[in-house]
Order: sequence, then structure tokens, then C-alpha cells
Amino acid sequence: MIMHTLPLRKGVGVIVLNHENKVFVGKRKDNPIDKWQMPQGGVDQGESFLTAMKRELFEETNIQSIKVVKEIDGFFEYELPKELVGIIWKGKYRGQKQKWFIVKFIGDEDEINLKTKNPEFVEWKWIFPDKLPTVIVSFKKEMYIELLKSIKKFIG
Repeated sequence: MIMHTLPLRKGVGVIVLNHENKVFVGKRKDNPIDKWQMPQGGVDQGESFLTAMKRELFEETNIQSIKVVKEIDGFFEYELPKELVGIIWKGKYRGQKQKWFIVKFIGDEDEINLKTKNPEFVEWKWIFPDKLPTVIVSFKKEMYIELLKSIKKFIG
């Protein structure tokens, strides 16, 4: 398998801010080390980015009480490390090209429930946006640094 011939998976990501402008992150159940990420996932055939974002957020966190505040311009990409290509997404993709959104969580925290139909996270927490690049897996770090710029423009 030649890695560079594989396409990027079309995806979405969501930056969920609470009333303190802290960011929601979850610890992935398939990642035994202390790494966290924001909710994200694939776009189904015929699905809009906005619909996909809301669906993924609900599927991963049970969160529905949101106000969409910004669709971030452009797309954000990351490449999987060589050792994960062929394992993740059944070997069909080499990484993801994602559309990201900023949303405000306007519900009560008891709405957040990681025990979903297909759980992806085992824990969750709110963190200061500046911490994002320090909690993510290394191959997504550059993307998170770029996303942080968009968050900072939004929250001042």
C-alpha cells in the first residue's frame, strides 16, 4: 500500500465552549495514554457539514443544547502516522480533511453522557483553550495550533 495514494477522509470537528470559554475535550477509549481531543468524525454521503457536526457531537457526547457561533473558514488537515495507516478507517484513508465549527454549550452538564451507542470517550473535562496543543496526540498537534488561532479570534 502506497500511503500518499490514499485519500483524506472528509470530516468535521467541533469546538464546544462553555460559559467560561473553556473547551470540551474527551479521552478516547482506544488511546490508553493521557491524550484528549475535541469531538470530531466523518461526514456521511449526502450530509452537510453542519448536520454531520451536530450528529457527531450527539453520537460522541449526547450534547444537543448548543448555539452554533461560527463555521471556521477553510479546512484543516492531518495525516496519520505510518504505523496507523492501514489500521484506522480499515485502511481506506491516510488522514482527514475537516470542516470545524465553534459552538456554545447552553445546556446543563448532566446532559453530557459518554455512554452512547458506540462510545468513543471514557472521560471528559473542560480545559483552557491554550492547553489544547498539549493534550492532543502528536500527529494532530499542528492542526490544533491552527484551530487555537480561530478560537482566540472568537473569544478575544
